Amino acid sequence: MYHQGNRDLQDAFGSRALADRLQQVTRHEAFTPADAAFIAAQSFFFLATADREGRPDCSFKGGPPGFAQVTSPGELIFPDYDGNGMFKSLGNIVANPHVGLLFIAMGEKPGRIRVNGVAQVLIDDPRMADMPGAQLLVRVTPTDIFPNCPRYIPDLGAGAASPYTPAEGETPQEPAWKAFPVFADVVPPRRR
Repeated sequence: MYHQGNRDLQDAFGSRALADRLQQVTRHEAFTPADAAFIAAQSFFFLATADREGRPDCSFKGGPPGFAQVTSPGELIFPDYDGNGMFKSLGNIVANPHVGLLFIAMGEKPGRIRVNGVAQVLIDDPRMADMPGAQLLVRVTPTDIFPNCPRYIPDLGAGAASPYTPAEGETPQEPAWKAFPVFADVVPPRRR
């Protein structure tokens, strides 16, 4: 899950042991029922793709809650709706199937989950019949699924920044998970 660039920064900030523990405790390769429920509740996600040369692209994908759905522990699907006709994301998938999806819940109970995997664009999948407006279907086979700390997610409904957002002259608020027994022994001191 980590390459040398990740490791160099982890070592510089003393977070290698924490990164390893997070991988051991939170990373998984198959969707859980909790993952499926979280994803089904979202009305949008961000999709990262890259072309054959590795040039990145990130796009917003939206629809009704449940438009992206976990259909089995090893599959997530979402429809492609009519857009600007550029097919930047889906064209990238055709050229380079490696993708990253970021699902974010904002509001009273923020949360986020990352899904990295291999995608395929499907043209005539029969499941599209149950997805109004679908012109294509994207299937993602996960390789890495992991939740991310939601502490910097703003409460857009209330128009408020996250209480964890750094502010001049304020002592940063630590997230509760850093004190959990499974992580507390490997959390490095905060570095400015």
